[in-house]
Amino acid sequence: MSDHTAPYHHGDLRQALLSAARDALERNGPASLSLRDLARQLGVSHNAPYRHFADRDALLDALSAEGFARLAEALQQARGATAAERVAAMGQTYVAFADAHPGLFALMFQPVDATARPETQPVAARTLEFLRAGIREVTGDEDPVDVATLWALVHGLSALRANAHQLFMEPTMIRAVTARAAEALVQRSRVTR
Repeated sequence: MSDHTAPYHHGDLRQALLSAARDALERNGPASLSLRDLARQLGVSHNAPYRHFADRDALLDALSAEGFARLAEALQQARGATAAERVAAMGQTYVAFADAHPGLFALMFQPVDATARPETQPVAARTLEFLRAGIREVTGDEDPVDVATLWALVHGLSALRANAHQLFMEPTMIRAVTARAAEALVQRSRVTR
């Protein structure tokens, strides 16, 4: 029987592929992912992954969407006694997520045409909504500049840490920067009300 028609009995192959791809992504980055290599690793025919993913880009899209869903869940669990403390905690959570999942984080923000990631787009938008909601809670409105500023800040901190600048961006500095940014939002909202 050829590889083309060989059945596979793997259980949940889609999840197994995503899990193996996440591991490969964290070890070697997105360029290292190959459906054929993943099939070999999982002991299925080289065509079996195509029953779940049309191609490598579809696998990357699913991984990216999963990353945004996990980030959204982490942001949703960020806690603080005040709105400003919750926004600061979300910023710290964002940076911690990037630290814990560097390959996945790099994939999530890899420059691609939006149409190339149809599964990712709605999940990414929902993830950004948590930052928007935090800003609304702090300021009483949703100024797009505030949203962009907070996102740029925490994403920039994540990029600095990812590029081996941990010396300057240790966890205590991350906490101080995110707390100051959240407090600046509070002060700005008091002035503009």
